[in-house]
Amino acid sequence: MRTVSGPTDHVVVIGAGLSGLATALHLLGAGRRVTVVERHAGPGGRAGRLELGGYRVDTGPTVLTMPHLADEAFAAVGDSLHRRVELVPLHPAYRARFADGSGLDVHTDGDAMEAEVRRFAGGTEAAGYRRLRRWLEKLYQAQMHRFIDTNFDSPFQLLHPDLARLAALGGFGRLDPQIARFLSDPRLRRVFSFQSLYAGVAPARALAAYAVIAYMDTVAGVWFPKGGMYALPRAMADAATDAGGEFRWSAEVSALERSMGRVRAVRLESGERIACDAVVLTPDLPVVHRLLGRAPRRPVPLRHAPSAVILHAGTDRTWPELAHHTLSFGAAWERTFDELTRTGRLMSDPSLLITRPTTHDPSLAPRGRHLHYVLAPCPNTTAGYSAGTWRGLGPRYRDSLLAELERRGLHGFETSMERELLVTPMDWAAQGLAAGTPFSVSHTFAQTGPFRPRNLVRGHDNVVLAGCGTTPGVGVPTVLVSGKLAAARITGPPRATGARRRPPVTEGQRR
Repeated sequence: MRTVSGPTDHVVVIGAGLSGLATALHLLGAGRRVTVVERHAGPGGRAGRLELGGYRVDTGPTVLTMPHLADEAFAAVGDSLHRRVELVPLHPAYRARFADGSGLDVHTDGDAMEAEVRRFAGGTEAAGYRRLRRWLEKLYQAQMHRFIDTNFDSPFQLLHPDLARLAALGGFGRLDPQIARFLSDPRLRRVFSFQSLYAGVAPARALAAYAVIAYMDTVAGVWFPKGGMYALPRAMADAATDAGGEFRWSAEVSALERSMGRVRAVRLESGERIACDAVVLTPDLPVVHRLLGRAPRRPVPLRHAPSAVILHAGTDRTWPELAHHTLSFGAAWERTFDELTRTGRLMSDPSLLITRPTTHDPSLAPRGRHLHYVLAPCPNTTAGYSAGTWRGLGPRYRDSLLAELERRGLHGFETSMERELLVTPMDWAAQGLAAGTPFSVSHTFAQTGPFRPRNLVRGHDNVVLAGCGTTPGVGVPTVLVSGKLAAARITGPPRATGARRRPPVTEGQRR
């Protein structure tokens, strides 16, 4: 594995999102001096927090899977995720509701889910689910350490026996047909294939290898941190501070001072100069390229994932049919993905993710109140409406979402809202996110693994990237891995010491 050249005693990490915090913890554990520069007043980045009239709102991801990857970062400094954050396992992980009025709870426990599938669709589908679960486990085992948790220097690194294993499992076929080998009920197939939207590719066109995301969601387990998702970056920043890391909050980076192929210092808008031996850049790629002075050449321009509209709603009531996470599927499916990724239209029959974090932490809202997030995927600003168009379109789309919730049984949702915040692609673009999407570069084959933007920057001997735009990709687990991989580019592979190697969370720790 290639690493940066020259001295690396003092590393400046730009950005205190999940990837930057993971990078900082791994670097501190390897004995480096670390300064983290963050433009906001606190940690989190996209996984931030805002106060909305007594409601504590997570601004980013709402689903936590694979918490042992976060624990690896804490363990690097001799700390523990479970000492810092109380995790609640979600049972069910999701509740799925369909346009025909049917519904099922999605359990990550195999026996519970098999029983639920049998109740929902019969014994044949329950047996198919068991076979699907075993297939997902094998996919994960074939991919995680060789193709996800690894630094690529060349596509030739793909030539490994695990590649043959992945091919034998059908990982290079299409996702929809592979899921259909196990499940014939189209409603069940949706539950195990909608995750490809996270990767920015429709299930009909996504590689079956992306079913590894379904493994994380439906097999490995889903957790909720008490205090909301923001509890995770807050705890990571506290652990890094206790380990000797230095943070500069509300500090905007204006330029990188370069000489002889190396970044020698980071300059802030305030005029302060922070000398460094290496720098890790975690902002979205357009910001990175601006700081570096150029974007790398690619034979084909980068394609970005669809975006999302999010309605944050503080309400004076809730609805018992909602779980912590509820997937509300429209009747349309293939057409929905075509609208999101090809025609650039708003979903004519939307599928929605509704999250109610006050299910497991009422303290996130005033007494007797509830917090709901309604996420509606939408085209990004390249494929669909421009960022500016959303200024007028956003309020109209908000009204149509509320009408849709009413039609789907959440009667009185609009009149129950005491506080609300609508976030659209215009807002994502204003944060500097390319194509107005928080999901960054999509995971087409040409933008995955060794073909994704590398975390080593050509022409800069001591610059490393981390975050969802680089290796390995989008999502909380992969962004945490990206921080570890970025640190390894500076320190070399971590030593396998007992103090820094911790097993995944155990059942006892979950309780």
